[in-house]
Amino acid sequence: MNSPVVVGVDGSESSLTAVQTAAREAQSRGAPLRVVHAFVWPLLRVPLGPSPLGPPTGGFRNMADRLVSQAVERARSVAPELPITSWVVTGAAVTVLEEESREAVLVVVGSRGLGGFSGLVVGSTAVHLAAHARCPVLVVRGEPDPSGPIVLAVDGSAVGEAAFAFAFAEASMLGAELIALHAWNTWTGPVSTGPGDPLPLVYDISMLRDEEERVLAEALAGWPEKYPDVTVRTRLVQARTRPALIDASGDARLVVAGARGRGGFAGLLLGSVCQALLHHAHCPVAVVRGRA
Repeated sequence: MNSPVVVGVDGSESSLTAVQTAAREAQSRGAPLRVVHAFVWPLLRVPLGPSPLGPPTGGFRNMADRLVSQAVERARSVAPELPITSWVVTGAAVTVLEEESREAVLVVVGSRGLGGFSGLVVGSTAVHLAAHARCPVLVVRGEPDPSGPIVLAVDGSAVGEAAFAFAFAEASMLGAELIALHAWNTWTGPVSTGPGDPLPLVYDISMLRDEEERVLAEALAGWPEKYPDVTVRTRLVQARTRPALIDASGDARLVVAGARGRGGFAGLLLGSVCQALLHHAHCPVAVVRGRA
């Protein structure tokens, strides 16, 4: 049986939007959809059934069953013929979904759930999964342009290969254009003689631009040949990576990034670029972990 697309639901509108996206992803891949709700209440040793004084449909267990049924109905409204299974699994959301990621082709979650604190832009479950899941994680957020391109963050790192594979496959499935964006930045101010003042990093901008063009070309080498149906445009931007990608997400369908890139510190599972995208991108973000 094909590996499923897994979507985590908690009854929030954000998670129901994620269900719709997950249903489309599963349909495009020819994969089944698995709707999962992490049922934390048994761990807290509270009564799960209806109260003796309340209606027979009350209680935490019935509530969990209802929200899962609602999510399945939402998925059916998008893809009526899609094979769908649903599970209510005892455990915390991050633990349950991380375990589900071991057998999934993709895990989809909303950017914030019912447990989110006011003022947080993205929930802790989304951030944790992006760092620890065993498969790509798609965090549904913002207002994607359904006719927009897929933006692929390119930094030339070896761990980015998995992100390339995901982005090109996604563009091929969806019939979307792919923009390979590589941002570079330097400081070119005058030499300062003051104590502790930094020296300029680069004296010849044209040489640096040529080098960054080479990095972008080498990173893309071979991929257009593997996916001849995908229209690829390159975008070389002299800017800091995070704002460049956030700006590009404004008219994008999806942004794809590797979990860590060239600038990552050893031991960190999620780089600062991914953190920024999860919090500030204007469209869904796919975080793809590669082998170190």
